[in-house]
Amino acid sequence: QVQLKESGGGSVQAGGSLRLSCSGSGDIYERVCIAWFRTAPGKEREPVVQILSDGTPQYAGSVKGRFSVSQDPHENTLYLQMAGLKEEDTGIYYCAVRRRCGPLWSGWGQGTEVTVSS
Repeated sequence: QVQLKESGGGSVQAGGSLRLSCSGSGDIYERVCIAWFRTAPGKEREPVVQILSDGTPQYAGSVKGRFSVSQDPHENTLYLQMAGLKEEDTGIYYCAVRRRCGPLWSGWGQGTEVTVSS
């Protein structure tokens, strides 16, 4: 099964920054209908930011103004720049795609862990 690969996680203090990367082969990477998700301890997975079919990023309210998504389509890589990190941003971050903007998310990788401490 073709998967995306997340990297860039780590441990930071509150207020710090991290940049996550999500990369994949041309078989899986999509420039639109691609998203970052996270799973916080004890909580269900939630979307952090999605790039919609028109290329517009849609951020979760909890990260708006602090996180920024970008991509290098030539490198099939999606980035998530996170600033002003809070303890509640702690979790495992994943990326996934909706092939041809269909209904199902796929390509889940192993995720990359982010730990924010006070």
